Amino acid sequence: MHIINARLRNHEGLHELHLENGLIASVARQTEAPSLGPQDLDAGGNLVVPPFVEPHIHLDATLTAGEPRWNMSGTLFEGIECWGERKATITEEDTRTRARKTLQALAAHGIQHVRTHVDVTDPQLTALKAMLQVREENRHLVDMQIVAFPQEGIESYRNGRELMEEAIRMGADVVGGIPHFEYTRDQGVSSVKFLMDLAERTGCLVDVHCDETDDPHSRFLEVLAEEARSRDMGARVTASHTTAMGSYDNAYCAKLFRLLGHSGISFVSCPTESIHLQGRFDTFPKRRGVTRVNELLEAGMNVCFGQDSIVDPWYPLGNGNILRVLEAGLHICHMLGYRNLQSALDLVTDNSAKAMALGERYGLEPGRPANLLILSADSDYEMIRSQGLPLYSIRNGEVLMKRQMPVVEFGTQLD
Repeated sequence: MHIINARLRNHEGLHELHLENGLIASVARQTEAPSLGPQDLDAGGNLVVPPFVEPHIHLDATLTAGEPRWNMSGTLFEGIECWGERKATITEEDTRTRARKTLQALAAHGIQHVRTHVDVTDPQLTALKAMLQVREENRHLVDMQIVAFPQEGIESYRNGRELMEEAIRMGADVVGGIPHFEYTRDQGVSSVKFLMDLAERTGCLVDVHCDETDDPHSRFLEVLAEEARSRDMGARVTASHTTAMGSYDNAYCAKLFRLLGHSGISFVSCPTESIHLQGRFDTFPKRRGVTRVNELLEAGMNVCFGQDSIVDPWYPLGNGNILRVLEAGLHICHMLGYRNLQSALDLVTDNSAKAMALGERYGLEPGRPANLLILSADSDYEMIRSQGLPLYSIRNGEVLMKRQMPVVEFGTQLD
């Protein structure tokens, strides 16, 4: 396949890409008007980028909002209660059906890499068994990482440690945690040490739900970061949410940021979910309940955006379009300045790939998988402003998805 008239981020002029045998054969500056063969694509001067990445979603809980009841308070904690009631009724087939439907929605919006958290606080590990099958059956759509996620705690849930170890033995790729939900701070700290031991021993990645609360005294991020720093594991570790950072005072954050920089860990923010769930215990002033995204970026750390939920007990909306989350996140995090808008797509592409440690499996370079998107605009800014979408999703050198943007016609004006 030959793609012509492609505009690449951070490069001047138009480019052409040759894809052969499922790999990118070459990427070159276009010096003359190229010919277009029957299997070739004309990007029309629009951006060509690596696929979008979903670094944080819960596919086992997707499409369960209102089952068996709605989260009426809108809090994280009632969401966990609602999910606990729904979890008691899940089957492998139920989980597979919902996950497949959601993966199709993600793929339709240009996402080809997905990290899903799967609740393993279940003696039968029903959702994990289903998701391992979903991962294999949908390799044509996405590359999937599965996080062993202890929704009800590692130390606070009966046999939590054993269930985490069994989940990794069964094939989960990433070790998860939720220290702020453990019964005590001591349990939260010991859960972090346990999960880091497990990841170090097995070679797994780490992605911890960390300080997802407005409580300024929830400070497990420092524990996770120091464990990552002292073990030299920062490149393998992600802290998700860290919304309590929005409530920390600046004096503490000045100290914390020094540790975070030395640790080398990545961050995932889920701004649409956080703006919905947090601030629920405030009257006014009401906190936004989102981590310090722009400040982390300015300090040179790796931050990306995720959708987190699609129609589940924690978030009743969502359609798989991560650009919707990107636009909302830029608003919520006060990131509509010139520099932020010029590099906005980093938050759903390169930064996410780094958090997921995709390495040479990602990017528009010769020899890498021929996975890419042709977008509907010619710049990051214009994609955000126009609420653009992917026109083509190419996977292994073949068209996986194509889309026609709607055409608007006005009727004849009568005098």
